[in-house]
Amino acid sequence: MLVACAHGTRNPTGRRLIAELALAAKALRPGLETTAAFVDVQPPTVVDVVAGLAERRTSAVVVPVLLSGGFHVHVDIAGAVDSHPGTLSARPLGPDLRLAQVLHDRLVAAGADPTDPTTAVVVAAAGSSDPRATADVEDTADLLQRTWAGPVTTGYGSAAQPTVPDAVATARGAGAEQVVVAAYLLAPGHFRDKLDAAGADLVTAPLLPDERIAAVLLDRYDAAIASARREAEVRGPHRVDTLDFWPGPEDA
Repeated sequence: MLVACAHGTRNPTGRRLIAELALAAKALRPGLETTAAFVDVQPPTVVDVVAGLAERRTSAVVVPVLLSGGFHVHVDIAGAVDSHPGTLSARPLGPDLRLAQVLHDRLVAAGADPTDPTTAVVVAAAGSSDPRATADVEDTADLLQRTWAGPVTTGYGSAAQPTVPDAVATARGAGAEQVVVAAYLLAPGHFRDKLDAAGADLVTAPLLPDERIAAVLLDRYDAAIASARREAEVRGPHRVDTLDFWPGPEDA
């Protein structure tokens, strides 16, 4: 079972797009069972979903439908998973080159020119006080910079610095003729709404929908299973039996 664990949102479009992401992953891999869970705002919680699957002895891989590692990944999801043997947690979706490619495409769709060195980009993330999350966002900005002639920096909606408006102002102060905010967000919601007031010339749409993100989701699922199998083999045959009900990618 792939448990797609998102943050949660009150925005109906955001809810629909997150639900469609899990369906897109299932379409890419027919036969794979998927379900949704959330760390905040909307039910069902990841704690309840994982506990329910464990009661039924259904193996599960919880994939954070989050763009960076932070409190939700390392505390909420890890805590839910660690209390139930046979349940795994995967890496979050980002950073990943494919996400940077989606960002690039959203920028072009918004009217920005990737070959113009005077067009600056601010990669705008929700933000986290966890430095690991900030590092992940900066890595994504570095990936985007590979295909963008102008400077690429980062800004945050909360909990981290600089704020998106401050990052936009800094880019202008550095001489950019156009500043574009790349919404490094999966779907519409509170943080995307705030970006329109950040002072940029253009603001992109969020990342979803895009089939590449569903492919990243599946890769995280596969990698978690492969890693657990390798660890079990190293520990010896008496530990491998705990993985007997974890399907490999070829079985899903």
